[in-house]
Parts: sequence; C-alpha cells; structure tokens
Amino acid sequence: MIRLEPAGAEALLLVLADEPDARLPERIAVLAENLRQHSGHLLLDLVPGWTTLLLHYDITLTDHQALTLHIEPLLEAWLAEGAAADAGRLHEIPIWYCGEDLAWVAESCGLSVGDLVDIHSGAEYRVGAIGFSPGFAYLGGLDPRLALPRRSSPRMRVPAGSLAIAERQTAIYPQASPGGWHLLGLCPWRLFDAHREPPCLLGLGDRVRFFAIDEARYRAEGGEA
Repeated sequence: MIRLEPAGAEALLLVLADEPDARLPERIAVLAENLRQHSGHLLLDLVPGWTTLLLHYDITLTDHQALTLHIEPLLEAWLAEGAAADAGRLHEIPIWYCGEDLAWVAESCGLSVGDLVDIHSGAEYRVGAIGFSPGFAYLGGLDPRLALPRRSSPRMRVPAGSLAIAERQTAIYPQASPGGWHLLGLCPWRLFDAHREPPCLLGLGDRVRFFAIDEARYRAEGGEA
C-alpha cells in the first residue's frame, strides 16, 4: 500500500514499499519520469530513495492535498503496471583492489584478500539511490559475508574514485570528500562530470558489476593514486 505523507511545507513523501527489492529502484525511476512528464509544472525536484520518492513542489501552484489528488491516477497506473520490463543498464566497472582497508576488511570477515575480491566482484549490484554528493550511487546487493558497520571515525578526506563498502551496500566516491565507509579499491573512471550529458554515469535502477584490474591498467585508463 502506497502512503503519501507531508514532508514539511513544500514536499510530499511517497512511501512506495515497506522493504526494498531488486526491481524497486528501476520502478521508482519509471514513476519519477512519469511524474516529470505529467506533473513537472508543479514540481521543483524529485528525490528517489530505496523505497520512497520525495516530491518538492511549488507552493505558489499547489499544496500537498491538491498534489495528492493530481498524482493519484499516475500512482494507480504505476501499481497496475507492476515490474518494469527493462532490466536497467548494465555497467561493468574496472577496480584496482588496493584500498587501505582491504586487508582489515578481509580479516574482519574471516576471508583472504583474494576471496574478498572474488566475492565483491562476483556480485551484481543495483543502483537504489543517488545522493550524499553529486553522482554518489548507493549500490545494493552486497554479499552478507562482507557486511560491516561504518567506521566509528569517518575519514576527513576519501580520494575520488574510491570503492567502499558499509552495511549491505557498496559505492564509489565520485569526488574527494569525507567518508565513513571501508575502502577496498580505486576506479579509474570519472563517474560524475557536470559537463557531460547526463552528468551521472550511473542511473537509478542500473545494474553494476565490478572486475579486478592491476595498477598498470588503472593508470592506463586515467586513474590517479
């Protein structure tokens, strides 16, 4: 059952499921695009989450009650459509597994470094949300054998391109920033570029697989230590 909840004076939160599933981010992306097409004149921004979609609206044009009535037919159609036919784009991303936490994570999980790399690179992940910083894609589907809580003390600076894990998620930091996740490696690709269209390489609902590379290939593809 979908719930629509006011979120302050200028936003409406759509709670679309109680628990995330593998196809939900893709379906939320479809819903967001439908809302942009049919209600974009009322909306200032749409912010997807793992199970939610937050609508920021123009209070000079509507309020949460009027917006609810306006979008109800779209929500009913979305529910009737069920799972989207498109499985989401697949990105195969190279990683130099050299992170400063790699050995510690392996030991904490009772694994060898080689087994850790095999497990992490052997899974397929789904982009469930984008936030924290421009282009930071939260990837769900991390193997439970690698699940660890975030660091008790975040680093003040994590290098751009750092591959990291925390809880049941993995991600690549698109810019240098503070961060509290465990660092496993480096990606040579630029995942966010404001001058590119679209600026984010990864989109909501996309699928991601990682493959291991060595330092020479990392540097050949433009990576910086």
